[in-house]
Amino acid sequence: MSTRGVVYVHSSPSAVCPHVEWAISGALGSRVDLRWTAQPAAPGQLRAECDWRAPAGTGGKLAAALKAWPMVRFEVTEEPSPGVDGQRFCYAPGLGLWHARTSANGDIVVGEDRLRALVSKSRAGEQLAHELDKLLGTSWDEALEPFRHAGDGAPVTWLHQVG
Repeated sequence: MSTRGVVYVHSSPSAVCPHVEWAISGALGSRVDLRWTAQPAAPGQLRAECDWRAPAGTGGKLAAALKAWPMVRFEVTEEPSPGVDGQRFCYAPGLGLWHARTSANGDIVVGEDRLRALVSKSRAGEQLAHELDKLLGTSWDEALEPFRHAGDGAPVTWLHQVG
């Protein structure tokens, strides 16, 4: 089943940009040439984004490939497809990788088992609000938000996985 998504490379050192393209190319199975632009939120860094179309599960492959470059800030989204939830991956240096399932409208979906575990932890004395923030990726959103806005209006590249 094919789906689509977006890779947002929010910031990357220029020397790492070719490695980012190779990582994305490897995950998609086809050569990728991104259009890099300056990242105003991090002077000296570059940003790029690309839409992709490939089999369900490719978002995870893209995130795993990009995670190998820990100085790169990125997000990967994968739209839901029949029988498969959507996904969102965020990476910020110092925070690591965060992942969540998403609904058709892009909301984060938290499963019943995770909610039960959260309630159990909060009964054991942990703060409920802090645990909810972790589930929802609040720290990642706060870390990436300045980079998201700095990319408004930047060019987008379309990518397709070789079948």
